[in-house]
Amino acid sequence: MYTAVEAMPALGELHVANELLDDREALDAAWERDGYWYFRDVLDQGALAGLRAVFLDLLKSLGVIDQDATEARHNGASLESYPKNMESLVATHAWKPFVRHPAIHAFFRRVLGDEPFWIPISEYRATPPNGDRGRNRFDYPHQDGFYNQGIPFRICWIPLATIDATIGGFAVTEGLHRGPCLHDLSQPPLFPIPPRAIAPTAWKRATYRAGDIVMFDLDTPHSGLANYSDRYFRLSLDIRVMGASGKVPVIGKLAAVRREAIEVRDSQGRLHRFALNEATYCRALDGKKMTLDEIPERLTVGQELIVAHDGEHAEVIRPPH
Repeated sequence: MYTAVEAMPALGELHVANELLDDREALDAAWERDGYWYFRDVLDQGALAGLRAVFLDLLKSLGVIDQDATEARHNGASLESYPKNMESLVATHAWKPFVRHPAIHAFFRRVLGDEPFWIPISEYRATPPNGDRGRNRFDYPHQDGFYNQGIPFRICWIPLATIDATIGGFAVTEGLHRGPCLHDLSQPPLFPIPPRAIAPTAWKRATYRAGDIVMFDLDTPHSGLANYSDRYFRLSLDIRVMGASGKVPVIGKLAAVRREAIEVRDSQGRLHRFALNEATYCRALDGKKMTLDEIPERLTVGQELIVAHDGEHAEVIRPPH
């Protein structure tokens, strides 16, 4: 795509949807038009402080911010062994107490017009500063729906501190969520979006602050943005939610697996059986699709799975994260 910040056009500004919050018709119309909602200063600061503290504690344990730090400012320590995938943060499951906070639950109940049903897929970002502006600004443009068909969730991107244009953060496209799938089907196993498939003018962002949230359609192309700061880590969390009255997936532990079918036992002890075929997208955490022959080799009885289905057939099988 763009190899340097100077070559990348300025990104447009996201529409702010705060005034639509209690107008269901207007909210739905904005979603259909844009493919996202951007709300400013709507999330409880106390709940955010607790979540942010988990991130800061990890950075302190890694020695990359000072022990008395109250913000994610790099202290100059080496980042050579800095963990790329933040598995230590993932292991905290910090998103769970966050969404159980009464004020956070009330917000999502308000915006969805339904009880929230949380899909156990989360991404924790504590992206380190890197002043090299010759890097591609876009981390990985993609559409979540391509890898998660049959799970009609909304993605929620939540900044935990101020993220300006230098720190980068996150960008979404506007109005492309009802168009064709942009992923290149000729390039397995990740099927990336070709670099020039999205017009530069479609990309939108904002200067984000703690309390803001961007919610967007699973078919909205989006990407993380490189952190060009030489000082601050980018702290953010993204989680997935849908209305509890919608087409929710089965979430449970794998009880049996064959090339033709799997069985999953949910938390209530109910056993669900799903047929598999070539259309089933069984994916690993890296998004790569398994073949039918690989499924019984790579899935393990007892592991937790999310299964989107159309009744008897599994559309998507994936682990939580």
